[in-house]
Amino acid sequence: MASSNSLGDLFDSFKHEAFRLETLDDYSASGNVDAFRTFLSGGPQPKDYNAEWVAEVEAATRSGKRIYRVHVLKRPLTPYLRFELGWGYRKNSTAGEEFFILDTTDGHSPLADVGDFWLFDSTEAATMRYDESGRFLGAEIVPLPRSAEYVTYRNVALDHAQPFAPWWEQHGGV
Repeated sequence: MASSNSLGDLFDSFKHEAFRLETLDDYSASGNVDAFRTFLSGGPQPKDYNAEWVAEVEAATRSGKRIYRVHVLKRPLTPYLRFELGWGYRKNSTAGEEFFILDTTDGHSPLADVGDFWLFDSTEAATMRYDESGRFLGAEIVPLPRSAEYVTYRNVALDHAQPFAPWWEQHGGV
């Protein structure tokens, strides 16, 4: 398989699964800033919140593809994580995206030195770069021979994570 040129290429061409590892406590400078402000002010979630991504996930899952992620985090949750998990994860799961939590509150992270990435079809990876404020700086496609280490990272994350829904029920407001 030839290596893709961009993260967009990887999303356009994956056949079976797209996995994401998230490690930051705050991505507020990267996403929907207005929705985050609404959340912080106690306003209701807009009906069209995340509509573009939800439509993309629905199309992928309808065609038999899997999109799933693990978020490595510690409690107490930051305001941004309460927003991302409470609004984003819950909304996106209605489209078929799967979420898992690797909660390191009572221990250490088995992925302490691993940053955010996407892994497609267990063959192609893209690392995600952010500044200290959580602003997305870009993605870097990992050369194919090296992408195998991201399969290992995914497997470790999944081995230590738990499904989002029961975790959220227990810890969502904490």
